[in-house]
Amino acid sequence: MNKNNDLIQKAILERHSVRHYTEKKLDENIVSMLQNEIKQLNAKSGLNFKLVLNEPKAFRRNIFGLAQFSNVENYIMLIGPDDRATCEKVGYYGEQLVLKAQTKGLNTCWVGGSFAHISDIMTTNKGEKLYCVIAIGYGKNNGRQHKSKPYEAVVVGSKHPEWFKDGVEAALLAPTAFNSQNFTFELKGDSVLAYAPNKKYDQIGLGIVKYHFEIGSGRKLF
Repeated sequence: MNKNNDLIQKAILERHSVRHYTEKKLDENIVSMLQNEIKQLNAKSGLNFKLVLNEPKAFRRNIFGLAQFSNVENYIMLIGPDDRATCEKVGYYGEQLVLKAQTKGLNTCWVGGSFAHISDIMTTNKGEKLYCVIAIGYGKNNGRQHKSKPYEAVVVGSKHPEWFKDGVEAALLAPTAFNSQNFTFELKGDSVLAYAPNKKYDQIGLGIVKYHFEIGSGRKLF
């Protein structure tokens, strides 16, 4: 396990969804780091992620009269080709940004529909769509650990090597829509299979948990 993987492992343990942020601005070095990471991931994935800075309107909306977010002025738009296969990629590469941000002392939150669509900012190219966004900044707190399903509830079979168990335990720490954890891992020979319902947010979640599994197990198997 290299030093970078050790940092990401630590980030998996420390990352929790944060919805309330301070007014502290992102400095130039942090912005440059995020933009560089986004550029590299876009080139690798064929996606079109974009960083939006100092834009407060998207998260001013209250849901059911409640302020679900506060002081969110920075977010990453997760944009890609408008097809079902892109959902998993959005999760896989988006979570890489989330965990990288965590290593730099930032807090984040995956956000599906609880934001306003700002027409002059959230534009997409023909054939693309905005899948969701990641709120990013300095949290008023570090969030709290979500309740996880037991290991046995998300695997097929019971006799697994330690690296597989480590991967699943890391996956159980991943953010998923409504903390549903609608995924299953199966070990077949030397191959790892991962399943989730064929729905937008479950498929995005599948991409997220696959990345967590790779980091936790120390193996790239998908």
